[in-house]
Amino acid sequence: MRRLSSFVTVFALLAAVLSAQEVFTPGNGVSLPTVVNQVRPNYTEAAKAARTEGDVVMQAVVLADGTIGDVTVTKSLDSVNGLDEQAVAALKQWQFKPGTKDGEPVAVQINVQMRFTLK
Repeated sequence: MRRLSSFVTVFALLAAVLSAQEVFTPGNGVSLPTVVNQVRPNYTEAAKAARTEGDVVMQAVVLADGTIGDVTVTKSLDSVNGLDEQAVAALKQWQFKPGTKDGEPVAVQINVQMRFTLK
């Protein structure tokens, strides 16, 4: 019986955490987060040598505290020479004023495009 009680407690805590992490999309009373600090991605030496240029498009969640949660690359530029990974690493360092719903900060899904251009 004690084991079942522990399982129920853990399940209840997990359910509370998951419901607190609801992710919204902008619109219908949900505002977009605003970038406060943006970090540029680094070019890898291999990508420079290959003269790779273009965009990495990502879908990310801006958490209620303004930090970045989950990031998914939706349009890859270069997974071989590391530019996709550099874009994700840079995005994870961005800071936001979080989006809101009913005046309260909430997690909001966004799309971000990072351009890599050689000079």
